[in-house]
Amino acid sequence: MTATGAEPGEASTPPQWLADLAAVAAGLTATQLTSFRPPRDARPRAAAVLMLFADGRSGPEVLLLERSHEMRSHAGQVAFPGGSREPGDADAAATAIREAAEETGLDPSSVQVLAVLPELWLPPSNFVVTPVLAWWRRPGPVRAVDPAETASVHRMPLGDLLDPANRSSVRHPSGYVGPAFVVGGLFVWGFTAGLLSRLLAAAGWERPWDVGRVVDLPGDLVRSSMRDLARGEPD
Repeated sequence: MTATGAEPGEASTPPQWLADLAAVAAGLTATQLTSFRPPRDARPRAAAVLMLFADGRSGPEVLLLERSHEMRSHAGQVAFPGGSREPGDADAAATAIREAAEETGLDPSSVQVLAVLPELWLPPSNFVVTPVLAWWRRPGPVRAVDPAETASVHRMPLGDLLDPANRSSVRHPSGYVGPAFVVGGLFVWGFTAGLLSRLLAAAGWERPWDVGRVVDLPGDLVRSSMRDLARGEPD
C-alpha cells in the first residue's frame, strides 16, 4: 500500500468518517462490486482509478472529472481520475495517483492511500480496473490539465450524491439498467455510478430513494457509449 509522510502541523490520520469508509471498502469482494468475471483466457489489461475523498467546506467530498466531449472514447462521461498501468508504475496505487496528477494537476504528496479494492473486470474492453481509495489530506487546486481529454474537474459533495432527489436508475438502449446520479448538471452512470452506489450502500450511508425512478440515458452519452461498444471500450 502506497502512503506518504505528513508535513509538520498536518493531520496524520484521516477523519473518522473516511476511516470507517476505508474499513468497509477493504472488506469488499469483487462479487459485491460487479457480476462480471473474466474468462481464463481473457488476458486483461491493467488499469486503476483513484477514489479520492476529502473534507470539504460543505462536508465530505469525492474528486470526479468529466471527460472531454471530443474524446475518441468515453466522451462526456463522468469518472474517477485514472487510466492504464504503465511499466514504471510500482502498483495500482501508483497508477491511480499518477493518472490523477496528469489529469487534474493535484499534488501526489497530498494523497494517502487507505484501501485498495479488488480488481474489477470491464467487458468488452478486457480491462481489469483496480479502485484505489485515498484521503486527500491536503486538498489543493485542481483543473482540467488537458482540455482535449478532460472537460471539467469537480470536488463533489457526498451529500449531493446521497440526496434522494439526485438518484435514479438509468436505462441504456442496449437493455442495461443501473444506478445513476444527476448532480449539478453532471450525469454519473456506468462503472463510476455503480462503484459509488455499492460503496456508499455498504457503508450504511445510503438514504431511502425512489428505486422505481428510471430515466433514459441522455442522447449524447448514448452515442458516446455506442461508439465505445463498437470499438470494444468499457462504459
